Amino acid sequence: MKIVILDGYTLNPGDLTWEGLEKHGELKVYDRTAKDEIEERAKGAEVVLTNKVPLSEEVLDKLPDLKYIGVLATGYNIVDTDHAKKKSIVVTNVPGYGTTSVVQLTFALLLELCHRVQRHSDAVAEGKWSRSPDFCFWDYPLIELLGKTMGIIGFGDIGQKVADIATAFGMNILGYSRTETDQSHRKNFQWVSLDELFQQSDVVSIHCPLTPQTSGLINHITLAKMKKTAFLLNTSRGPIVNEADLATALNDGKIAGAGLDVLATEPPPSDNPLFAAKNCLITPHIAWATKEARSRLMEIVVSNFVAYLGGNPVNVVNK
Repeated sequence: MKIVILDGYTLNPGDLTWEGLEKHGELKVYDRTAKDEIEERAKGAEVVLTNKVPLSEEVLDKLPDLKYIGVLATGYNIVDTDHAKKKSIVVTNVPGYGTTSVVQLTFALLLELCHRVQRHSDAVAEGKWSRSPDFCFWDYPLIELLGKTMGIIGFGDIGQKVADIATAFGMNILGYSRTETDQSHRKNFQWVSLDELFQQSDVVSIHCPLTPQTSGLINHITLAKMKKTAFLLNTSRGPIVNEADLATALNDGKIAGAGLDVLATEPPPSDNPLFAAKNCLITPHIAWATKEARSRLMEIVVSNFVAYLGGNPVNVVNK
């Protein structure tokens, strides 16, 4: 059996092992694959694994031997799942592997906005504390989270764990989701409309999937509803935010700051307007990438494949 991994580097840059897949067939791993290389590299493969390399209808039609696609991520929009189903190709994804790491980075961004730890550390290293006439100094407002309100857009596993941590900081929680699950165990929680969430939140944190309804959800209209003192966090999907509108809102002081781990185009063009925006922290899509999370991802990728081989596939996204 020929098994091809089209873009394995981000999952395994060398600190993990592919042996869980190697034992099941002839494995070929490519670090990265350009669109014009997909057909040649996947030719004759029964199994293809991909993270961000797109498998369109056109590509699938050129791979008659393909029986199984394993997406090395939770999101699977890079595969034409409807066409794969027509061709009886099983497509699986990896849900839930990075929840803890994504929540952790969400608060890393928020706490950096509240305390500017790196900037203050840099100032100390540059000698500013040594030159200070006082025992302390701060170059940015220092913000306490106790009593503040966090609005969470998308209240699945990640959104709920964000709420847990926010509660530990003494924050109040507003939630918005397509499905309003029972949250009666949360004494500091309230379901609200989107308008209410934008208007009342001190922190808006995005944890919803990218859909036609959420694409561009954060724009000049919704940003105008937010408090001038509010922060926006996005560790979900980049296209949910209109980047030009967010840059304008930050530069005009319409909101106080933003922490982003995802952008609409990745890697982004060098002229992205957010790079020069005021009070905007950007990390390079690393929330998912702790070694612990990647190890879990690898384990689930292998277990998905083994289940497929056993005739009982799991985490199938195109049933």
